[in-house]
Amino acid sequence: MTSKCGDQRIHHWANRGVRTCDPWWEPETPWHRNWKGQFPPVWQEVIQHDARGERHIADVRTDHGLALEFQHSHLRSEERAARESFYGNMIWIVDGTRLKRDLPRFSEGHPSLRRSPLQGIYTTPFPAECFPRDWLECRAPVFFDFAGTEPPGRNTPVERRYLWGLLPGRADGHAVVVALQRQNLVHAAYHRPQILASRKIVYALAERFRVARVQAMQEARRYPVKAVWKPRYKSWRRRPRMVRF
Repeated sequence: MTSKCGDQRIHHWANRGVRTCDPWWEPETPWHRNWKGQFPPVWQEVIQHDARGERHIADVRTDHGLALEFQHSHLRSEERAARESFYGNMIWIVDGTRLKRDLPRFSEGHPSLRRSPLQGIYTTPFPAECFPRDWLECRAPVFFDFAGTEPPGRNTPVERRYLWGLLPGRADGHAVVVALQRQNLVHAAYHRPQILASRKIVYALAERFRVARVQAMQEARRYPVKAVWKPRYKSWRRRPRMVRF
C-alpha cells in the first residue's frame, strides 16, 4: 500500500506493486522525447533498484553515472527529494513552458540577474522572481528549458535561447544561476560525470562576496564618516526690543 496525501482528494491508501511499479513514472510528452532522443538508446529508461527491491526508471543515465530527469508535470516536494536522495549524482531539466506564468516571470525577473566574474554565471538575491518556488530548494542543479519543443534560432530571445540552471546552495544569501547552451549540456553529459562543478562555483562566489564584504568594512574603518555639528538655530541679529507707551 502507498499513502495518498494530496491537496485535491481525501487522504487514503492505494494498492501498489512493490517490484513492478515506479512511483516516479510520468507519461512522456513530445518535449520529453525530444530531449531523450539526443542520447543513445542504451542510456534511456535505465532501471535501478533501491534497498527494498523497488524498481525505478531513470529517463537518462550516462556511462559516467549521471542521471538526467526530464520533468514536465507537477512534482511534489517529497517525491523530488526522494529522487535526489536515490540518484545522488543527477540534474533536473524542467519544461518551462508547462505553465503560462513561468516564462513571463523569468522575462520580468531576468534583468535582476547580476553578472559575476565567472563567465556565464549570475547571482540574484531574489530567485523567486525568476523561477517557480517549488524548485528553489533542490539539492541537484535544475535547468529550466523555456523554448519548449521549438528549436531556438538567431532571433530567439535570450530567455529561450539558453538553459537557465539554478545551482543548489547559496553564495552569501545569493542564488547562483548558470546560462548554458543546450548542445553544451548534451556534450558535457557525454564526456563528464557532472555537467558543472556546482559546489566549486557556489563556493568560489561565496568567497568573493566574503572578501568584498571584508574590504568594505576595512575601508569604512580607514575613512570613518565624521559627524558635522550644525546649530539648530543661529541668528546674527538681535531682535528689537518692544517698548510699550
